[in-house]
Amino acid sequence: MDNCYETTNKGKKMKHNNCYIYPPSIREAIDGKRHYAIKQEKLPSVTAILSATQSEEKRDSLQAWRDRVGEAEATRIMNEAAARGTAMHKILERYIDESGYLDLTQVGQQAHNMAIRVIEQGLSNVSEYYGLECTLFYPGLYAGATDLVGVHKGSDAIIDFKQTNKPKREEWIGDYKLQLAAYAMAHNYMHKTQITKGVIMMCSKDNYYQEFIVEGEEFKKYQHKWLGKISQYYQQKEKKDEGRKDEPTNT
Repeated sequence: MDNCYETTNKGKKMKHNNCYIYPPSIREAIDGKRHYAIKQEKLPSVTAILSATQSEEKRDSLQAWRDRVGEAEATRIMNEAAARGTAMHKILERYIDESGYLDLTQVGQQAHNMAIRVIEQGLSNVSEYYGLECTLFYPGLYAGATDLVGVHKGSDAIIDFKQTNKPKREEWIGDYKLQLAAYAMAHNYMHKTQITKGVIMMCSKDNYYQEFIVEGEEFKKYQHKWLGKISQYYQQKEKKDEGRKDEPTNT
């Protein structure tokens, strides 16, 4: 990268390269969905768009699972997974920026072991990074935050960390690939880059590491799919807004 300022911490393999300035943002809920307040805009998050445009088949599959295990058990499993994922992300972030983090809870210890797998098998291939928990947005359309932007095996990449209850088949992670495409498109718009690679670093609660790389023609395919999701989201939003206008008002 031209005109980039590098800082290398002694004894650390991964360099911090201050090429880009990532803007601050405020997260807030609108109609129960996450939005980002950035530069006087309130933009729907990437995950909010994916949720709103989810297929009926996927919605039915999730509901069938909740019905099968029961609402209470489904909520417990999802809450535990969310806590584990948050802890793992925190540990990885603090490893990268060398600020240190210790969580002595049971969930924290489990997340620590998972993070070690990601560090040893995933982050060992990242030679430098541009930003952590980077806010990215495409004006007027969407926003989000990716876990890491850096150089993976010699090429710039959007990198996301994922926890999972059990190992996943690649055909199950289409939404994760769409997230990578969305973040790359926003980064390319904001910073005039040409990132065409995404990396998912995933670890199960049983410490099984998986890595999925999206690049080349597959990456282009997911960029086109993401554009379709954006179009679908705003068409749905327009219909919803028109419906609200037609609702009678109380006087």
